[in-house]
Amino acid sequence: MIYQDKSFRYSEIVMAKPKFEARKATSIAFIEHKGGYGEVPWDDYMHKLYGWAKGQKVMPGFFPMAICYDDPSKVAAKKCRSDIAITFKGKAKATPGIKIRKMPVMKVATLSHKGPGSEFASSYADLHDFIAEKGHKESGAPIEIYSKKPEVIGGVTIIYAKIMIPVKKK
Repeated sequence: MIYQDKSFRYSEIVMAKPKFEARKATSIAFIEHKGGYGEVPWDDYMHKLYGWAKGQKVMPGFFPMAICYDDPSKVAAKKCRSDIAITFKGKAKATPGIKIRKMPVMKVATLSHKGPGSEFASSYADLHDFIAEKGHKESGAPIEIYSKKPEVIGGVTIIYAKIMIPVKKK
């Protein structure tokens, strides 16, 4: 698919093929969010999380993430729950509004999405199909890791994310 305007041409290079990966255990600091996934106040949350990391004197990770607990096709947007998080290394304590926890080692099915936000649901569908075709089932909430801030190109919002879904064999 090609998106054009007078000054820019974006050739969609969406997704490599889905695959399985082993994810190491990691510590995360997160803010609980309730509401539409497209309505997360990212800049505010990132400012708070990276400020927390500085105050705790821990090494933050470079790529923010969202852990999405509800399927927006089945749950009203205002009721969707997510944790907006950063990874970190070091010893830290939760503070008001920012919680911490250890994410365990896990096997995930993963797919990189680099394309229009309107195609994000299609990326999820491809990943769900891959999981079923390979004889696995989902075993946890999807995780989205963002490699870059979304951009608007020619009026189209482009999302750069790695979608991961924890899985186990059926």
